[in-house]
Amino acid sequence: MPGLVSVKTPPEAPPLRIMLPQDSNGQTRPVPERSEPGSVKTNTPAQRRPPSPSPSTSRAKPSPDRSSGKKKSPPEKTVIDETSLDNPDLGPFLLKLARDTIASGEGPTKALDYALRAAKSFEKCAVGGEPSLDLAMSLHVVAAIYCSLGKFEEAIPVLERAIRVPEASRGADHSLAAFSGYMQLGDTHSMLGQLDRSIDCYKEGLKIQMEALGETDPRVAETCRYLAEAYVQAMQFDEAENLCKKTLEIHRVHSPPASLEEAADRRLMALICEAKGDYEAALEHLVLASMAMIANGQENEVAAIDVSIGNVYLSLSRFDEAVFSYQKALTVFKSSKGDNHPLVASVFVRLADLYYKTGKLRESRSYCENALRIYGKPVPGTTAEEIASGMTEVSAIYELFNEPEEALKLLQKAMKLLEDKPGQQSTIAGIEARMGVMLYMIGRYEEARSSFESAVVKLRGSGERKSAFFGVVLNQMGLACVQLFRIDEAAELFEEAREILEQEVGPCHQDTLGVYSNLAATYDAMGRVEDAIEILEYVLKLREEKLGTANPDFDDEKKRLAELLKEAGRSRNKKAKSLENLIDPNAKRTRKETSKKWSPFGFRS
Repeated sequence: MPGLVSVKTPPEAPPLRIMLPQDSNGQTRPVPERSEPGSVKTNTPAQRRPPSPSPSTSRAKPSPDRSSGKKKSPPEKTVIDETSLDNPDLGPFLLKLARDTIASGEGPTKALDYALRAAKSFEKCAVGGEPSLDLAMSLHVVAAIYCSLGKFEEAIPVLERAIRVPEASRGADHSLAAFSGYMQLGDTHSMLGQLDRSIDCYKEGLKIQMEALGETDPRVAETCRYLAEAYVQAMQFDEAENLCKKTLEIHRVHSPPASLEEAADRRLMALICEAKGDYEAALEHLVLASMAMIANGQENEVAAIDVSIGNVYLSLSRFDEAVFSYQKALTVFKSSKGDNHPLVASVFVRLADLYYKTGKLRESRSYCENALRIYGKPVPGTTAEEIASGMTEVSAIYELFNEPEEALKLLQKAMKLLEDKPGQQSTIAGIEARMGVMLYMIGRYEEARSSFESAVVKLRGSGERKSAFFGVVLNQMGLACVQLFRIDEAAELFEEAREILEQEVGPCHQDTLGVYSNLAATYDAMGRVEDAIEILEYVLKLREEKLGTANPDFDDEKKRLAELLKEAGRSRNKKAKSLENLIDPNAKRTRKETSKKWSPFGFRS
């Protein structure tokens, strides 16, 4: 009986192949291939995202093998009469041709033609309307070839049709086909940046797998972890934590102590705990994961975990311990990968960040320059995603140096590297948001607004349209609109940001309070004094009852409210205040002071 497995490939594996293994009855079955994450990285716009889930740089998707080493001779050209598609022997033959064409390196276009005709043949030969697993399999192959050609939109309707063919109630074969279809469909949505749809597909696939195998099967644990990784990318950490706990429980039962599976689970759990601010718990999971990797002789993985441990120590301001962890990892990476490997550069970036935070600016700048030297001349095999991620992180440090122009150049280079890469929409959106912040800081407000707008469009099309980060970007775009005197547009953006942030982080969060303040100022500029008064009264009530009045913003807001209440008692024919002063009463401060007042996303602190 075939099991429902999400087959994984090791990190640094060559491009994934469309595999059509044969089952015990001699029938071909598709194996959806997916990747196991391999190194923890921080893929952040202004440090807004957690490191990518579980150990890996990216989540690979199914695609035909484009370079399988030795090229086989291409199969002989076979002419197929379309009228013979109702021959029951033709479908399997066409699928074999498709497989041989891919294996020979002849190209996916011809393989696609064979696979499409195979699907037509299986459809014609279906007996009495019975669901044909051969049809579902051929549709999976068609979709995988479309993905390899970059035609993800065309793959989606094919997969949606494929998942309607099998009936899970008919047994394990049908369950396998349905599970594979949902997981492949989820991967394809993920490549288009549609994280919410991707997660829905993974959830449905997991449900089918659990019904077929039970909730404690080790293969269910693999799917749970994969779904947890998707939740982390969507910044839904509570759901990710629940799934990761379930994965750990299953592996405790079925795997020996200190297994590689448990180590991977703990690295993901540490990532989730770190994102939620529970640094001590994250440290505990990382130490246990490191011990498991040491027991299994995984030296490079131990070094990668040391980097993660250093990150947690840095968050806890335990700087000496962080330096020790980074230096341990650096020694291993230099000896095993070479001095110019991107992993070495990634440790340089972490050390640069640490030395900036400890006031050692010369050392920080030196490590930034060393990292950029490696990213500027990458060793063979370095991916564009690795270089872009590194440049984004270095740009954040140059921003701290108060060098926005240099930071902006690095962000532009990073975005250019990712422009033609599938599945990078959310990352590009984050970079565009960061660029918008840089442009805003140097007074290029029109360009800043355009950059924010592009980021918002991408985020609306993905699963992050309801995330706190999306609310932050909307608020920052609203501020750019204020500077351009597009007051109505700014008000709409602030209102949407308020709604999202109230739901995601609550009304007492500093980001939400910043939006309240900006919205009140904008309402006042529009002449909606009563609305502005209502917001400021609400903010002051929150501060007095829940947050305390020690925050310096409390006095500013109290004065603004007093002025508005005074004005509300008479007609508003007095000289209007400048919009700049409405948004920030201290707007005449020097640029250096302003940069301290604003957070990396543009909120007032």
